[in-house]
Amino acid sequence: MSLRRDAVAVLSAWTAPTTEEEALRTEFLEHLRAHDDAMLRECVPGHLTATTAVLSHDGSRVLLTLHPKAGMWLPMGGHCEVSDATLADAALREAWEESGISGLELLPGPVAVDKHVVWCHPPRSWHLDVEYAAVAPPGAEAVISDESLDLRWFPVDEIPELSDDATRRLAARGRAALGSHTRAVG
Repeated sequence: MSLRRDAVAVLSAWTAPTTEEEALRTEFLEHLRAHDDAMLRECVPGHLTATTAVLSHDGSRVLLTLHPKAGMWLPMGGHCEVSDATLADAALREAWEESGISGLELLPGPVAVDKHVVWCHPPRSWHLDVEYAAVAPPGAEAVISDESLDLRWFPVDEIPELSDDATRRLAARGRAALGSHTRAVG
């Protein structure tokens, strides 16, 4: 299955938790149908991306990166690559690349979607972001990559002001997904 077909399948099966996200889910599916290259950075006016809230093993903290271009504390994420077989693969790859944490466990997802302006194609374009959550093993230590100015663990309920509502929503939904997952397997 191609990455684009996987994205269509994932978004078609996903139940959006809000009317706003349902509208975005529909928009993302229309974008996928209209653009053969919708999964790749080269797609103008926008492209699908994958983001992951990396949670501590107990779900109390979220790892955020101080993004050099945005100047904000954000979750791990980025562009899909041709080598990614699925959106989930892209989300997990980005989380590992940007956090340096081995052994991340991706929770069933996605848990959210978001659309935001970026500058991949001047003057601007859109990231159509499909968002997941992953759990780090106990004692995991993050390693700053060249894609980050800093990495830091924050309590899920105390994400700094130098962040955004989408990050807060994703972290809270990730924690809820971890709780549901733990109950389901426990």
